[in-house]
Amino acid sequence: MNKVRLNKPFKNKNFLDALKNSIKGIITAFVMERNIKIDCVIAILVIVFAFIIKLNYIEIIAVIFAIAIVLTAEMFNSAIENIVDLVTEEYNERAKIIKDISSGAVLISSIGAALVALVIVINKYII
Repeated sequence: MNKVRLNKPFKNKNFLDALKNSIKGIITAFVMERNIKIDCVIAILVIVFAFIIKLNYIEIIAVIFAIAIVLTAEMFNSAIENIVDLVTEEYNERAKIIKDISSGAVLISSIGAALVALVIVINKYII
């Protein structure tokens, strides 16, 4: 079966192009989004603290996954907010709902990450 190629101006030509554009996206998010900068600083502090208190490798993996989930949620939130701003410049109640929901996803992931850290610390020092 012949594959039909549509003219897609934003389509990556190969894996290396896709990887390059993904890295550009991460850098752009870091440069443009204040909350991602804050999350990255917190992530670095948490990882340094994890090594200081000598977490085992399973605990460090859990912390890294929790951090990755928060950063991913923050990037999705930023992308969604930018799409909404691209579609409408004036106040729109539905646009507000969309932004609030995506922001709520970041809050849920942040609470989850905090709970992971809390369980690890309680297990290591209290129980």
